[in-house]
Amino acid sequence: MSAQLAAVDALPSLEQIRDAAARIAPHAYVTPILRSPALDALSGAQLHFKSENLQRGGAFKFRGACNAVWSLSDDEAARGVVTHSSGNHGNALALAAATRGIAAHVVVPEGAVRAKVEAIERAGAILHRCAPTQAAREAMSHDVQRATGAIMVHPYADTRVMAGQGTLALELLRQSGGLDALITPVGGGGLASGVAIAAHGVDSSITLFGAEPQGADDAAQSLAHGARVASVVPDTLCDGLRALIGERNLDALRTYRVQVITVADADTVAAMQLLWSELKQVVEVSSATVFAAILKRRDLFAGKRVGVVLTGGNVDLHDLPW
Repeated sequence: MSAQLAAVDALPSLEQIRDAAARIAPHAYVTPILRSPALDALSGAQLHFKSENLQRGGAFKFRGACNAVWSLSDDEAARGVVTHSSGNHGNALALAAATRGIAAHVVVPEGAVRAKVEAIERAGAILHRCAPTQAAREAMSHDVQRATGAIMVHPYADTRVMAGQGTLALELLRQSGGLDALITPVGGGGLASGVAIAAHGVDSSITLFGAEPQGADDAAQSLAHGARVASVVPDTLCDGLRALIGERNLDALRTYRVQVITVADADTVAAMQLLWSELKQVVEVSSATVFAAILKRRDLFAGKRVGVVLTGGNVDLHDLPW
């Protein structure tokens, strides 16, 4: 691994994000920007939907996982990689590992969305089951790491992962020709961190927003209290946003003045349906939080050119949320 990426728990720089863009270019898709006059009219804004549901593996997570895998030295890569994930990050890491021909161990909590677990298996990962708690996920990940020597690739607190996620902001700004505002979902904060650093690195005038479920509003509470709140027990349909925000990720939200808007699950499901019917995109309920937030706070977005990150499309069609 290069010295530049040696500290894997620090926030990435704009230079690291640009390096990541070059590193993942042979493997990741350049996803399209989609527009909808109907959704513009509903929101009163010009919405530029960055469709990461069309990314390799069906989610933005491939960017960060791919950057992490291809940042490893040959000796490190030969040991394989390990992570814990309820779905998309595990799938992405397995796919990224396959591009380099190395093993991927994924710790999956009981109760994870079936379609996502099946995708991880299809991608060739070695699955390890654990109890559905953050403590159990981390404990088993460390056990697997000790037993196999695999390199840990954390879902959101890894510099290499955050740098990879930030590459979508570079693409989005280039494709859109410039934005007034940008909004992403907020879970552990890897995406929100990388995007904030990249977006403000290119144009510091962009207003940054995050969308978070009301039933998993630890980021909003943490920003309001001025310290990380770790006592929130997630209660939301948005399975991809149940992770508590990381300490470094929270630092990025503070530094780049990301405003977090919380949304009810019912409003998010309604937004998911609108994206399906008007944009013709099947996105995960977690992805729909961004559009739900725009509709909830039209006053913040009216008349602006807004980048809207649709994070994933791995939906279990046998278990839709309505």
